[in-house]
Amino acid sequence: MREIVLDTETTGFDPEGGDRIVEIGALELYNHLPTGETFHVYINPQRSMPAEAFQVHGIGPDLLEPPQEPAPGAVTLRDKPLFAAVGQKFLDFVQDSKLVIHNAAFDMKFLNAELRWLGLRQLPWEQAIDTLAIARQRFPGSPASLDALCRRFNIDNGARTLHGALLDSEILADVYLELIGGRQPDFGLSAVGGNAGGGVVDDWKPSARPSPLPGRITAEETAAHEAFVEKLGAGALWKA
Repeated sequence: MREIVLDTETTGFDPEGGDRIVEIGALELYNHLPTGETFHVYINPQRSMPAEAFQVHGIGPDLLEPPQEPAPGAVTLRDKPLFAAVGQKFLDFVQDSKLVIHNAAFDMKFLNAELRWLGLRQLPWEQAIDTLAIARQRFPGSPASLDALCRRFNIDNGARTLHGALLDSEILADVYLELIGGRQPDFGLSAVGGNAGGGVVDDWKPSARPSPLPGRITAEETAAHEAFVEKLGAGALWKA
């Protein structure tokens, strides 16, 4: 089963009022596991952004008048492509896969507005999986923001000092897997590549990762493990 975890960043809250998408970040899951395939693009919105917006998103204020110098490390948008140049590429990436989105109504509203203005295929609401709605159903009355869910599930979001679409998608993928019961919610009983369950045969296979995923074990954790093994003596399993 192929799913796409998706996030967008925008200039504001209402595409019909002139706000536009400035970033799309998406990653591919296959049977709830990331494949390493991603779609990430910054987009020139052809309009100015409020100061608080580029402070949150880490985007330079190069579309403001008069021009200002962006902060060090900020992304500038003047030389980025328009949505017209990336809209079809985005549709080709997501295909008809389910779209895992936190507060799906917001992102779907912007994506479909941009697609509609280009005369491209709209994304049906049924294609979206709203993790905000899932969280509110599972934990009624509790905070359901992405940061709150990271705290609930002990997911490290320390890198999220700025909002970025691809980073938020990576974090959301971990949150989504926790919301549905962990990385193997079906206990590995899916009939992949076969028809044991009598349903539709899924012959899709993920491509090889373009590069290995980075390790998550710190040097301190490695040293602590080695010290622990030394205390177990020569017969320790790890020394065999």
